[in-house]
Amino acid sequence: MTTPLRSSSSTSTTPVIVLLALAAFASSSAFRICDPLLPVLALEFNVRTAQASSAVTYFSMAYGVMQFFYGPVGDRYGKFRVLSLATFGCAVGSLLVACAPTLGVLELARFISGATAAGIIPLSMAWIGDHVPYERRQATLARYLLGSISGIAIGQLLGGVFADTLGWRWAFVFLAVVYLVVGSLLISRRLTVRELPVARAAGASFLSPARVVLAAPWARIVLTVVCLEGAFVFGSLAFVPAYLHGYHGIPVAWAGAVSGLFAAGALVYALYANYFVRRFGEPRLALAGGCTMAFAFAVYWLSSVWYWGVLAAMLSGLGYYLLHAVLQTHATQMAPSTRGTAVAMFASFLFLGQSVGVILASVVVDHFGLGAVFPIAVVGLPLLALYFCWRLKTRQTT
Repeated sequence: MTTPLRSSSSTSTTPVIVLLALAAFASSSAFRICDPLLPVLALEFNVRTAQASSAVTYFSMAYGVMQFFYGPVGDRYGKFRVLSLATFGCAVGSLLVACAPTLGVLELARFISGATAAGIIPLSMAWIGDHVPYERRQATLARYLLGSISGIAIGQLLGGVFADTLGWRWAFVFLAVVYLVVGSLLISRRLTVRELPVARAAGASFLSPARVVLAAPWARIVLTVVCLEGAFVFGSLAFVPAYLHGYHGIPVAWAGAVSGLFAAGALVYALYANYFVRRFGEPRLALAGGCTMAFAFAVYWLSSVWYWGVLAAMLSGLGYYLLHAVLQTHATQMAPSTRGTAVAMFASFLFLGQSVGVILASVVVDHFGLGAVFPIAVVGLPLLALYFCWRLKTRQTT
């Protein structure tokens, strides 16, 4: 089995991981920054808000599809090199959004932004998997995820602040500057950051790494579980603000703010990841995550006052990362020889699950109402976590 490289003191991974976390911050911010801007974009381009939502859709679509590209490319040419160049591509995409004269140009620019941002987080995780021993990897990934979590929490805030002050276009100028600074710092380290050498079979095709991943039974289990996790979790989370607004009568802005406390729960996990891993171990951590999320969605569903949603939001974020962090750590190890492809496929399956989950949840909402999505998560998540816990224990004892 391929083992992670041990960096010398002169090439410590810590400064690099800090830069990767900053790049993840910008990537995650770009995901969420358009959410509060949709009414502003609708006025700017004289379209309906539903049409303006294409700014979100095009980014997400490109992000999901391009995972299948970046994994093999990162394995072939170097994960650090590819994600550094992708960071500069994100800067170009953000500047194009800032200068977009029409909605069509903005859609193209957001597609470019999503296509380039897709190479940052999965390849960063794969690089960490190459360089950090397994026993320290989950805690290291948790610290790295502080950047991603912060981006999720701050992205919406940035969009709203810039829209109310300097104008929405400056939000994307800000993102471009962050990308340029981080990209320059990453490139400046290209000669000192080592890559895990990958043996290339003669005549191997571009899709060969994906076949290597899918040939591993454990990889198929991890990919299936993360896909179902994405469907159960995000299919319900997508309707939390609408549920809080419709059933408890609070303003949409408040409902969005309460739902956004998901990131606060995730932050609790990131800060105490070392303790959680030592105290519980992977199987119990995964099971605790599924049960915590089920309890959180039950609180959403059964609470009689809106402020119980604050507790539910934080518990859902904590529970999600208790389970997801275990899956994520195994994603970095399920095919070490093609780690970039493996982690990219992991991200793609998670994205696929999210998309399918939201689509199916919308059908449930249309037929049975907003509250009907929560029982599905309450039942499905503990069962999924219990299955994964069982497979983990079986794997550890064989």
